[in-house]
Amino acid sequence: MKKIVIGITGASGTIYALALLKALADNPEVETHLVMSKWAKENLALEATGYTLADVRALADYTYDERDMGARIASGSFRHDGMVVVPASMKSIASIATGMGDTLVGRAADVTLKERRPLIVVPRESPFNQIHLRNMLTLAEMGVEIIPPIPAFYNRPKTIADIVNHTTEKLLDHLGIDNELSPRWDGMASAKVAARND
Repeated sequence: MKKIVIGITGASGTIYALALLKALADNPEVETHLVMSKWAKENLALEATGYTLADVRALADYTYDERDMGARIASGSFRHDGMVVVPASMKSIASIATGMGDTLVGRAADVTLKERRPLIVVPRESPFNQIHLRNMLTLAEMGVEIIPPIPAFYNRPKTIADIVNHTTEKLLDHLGIDNELSPRWDGMASAKVAARND
């Protein structure tokens, strides 16, 4: 069974975290470990997701308080198959890039890096300033995968869920988890046929 750590931070885009958690909850071969920052909890209500904090926690197998530095996911001896910070605020990215480890999200990410396990961050900010870009470059040079939630339109999305699922599919792909959440590129000929059929 794969063990995946999910960190949700205070950037806009809680919907991406919810989509990933739902996809993982539907997979019996995956066990999830969730930690949410204080501002992630605020955004859950602010962004009118329709989910309560209890609803989000119910999507995960294990949940942790962001102040619990004694949690399992704070230790390198807890073996897992990857961590995703989604959405990733610029504060959280800076914390991870500098090794501050001042919250459980940052500490779990730091442990993921030191143990050479996959770490994915989903940055939600626009535009990026030089500090943001330097911090992300620092992470990329350490092998962190930076996957911003940028929509594709070749798959002809019709709903917000279609757009979100494109990013979720990418996250699952990079975690090595099979999925078919979004239509995949099948060549120019197929795209032209789809366009004619719309």
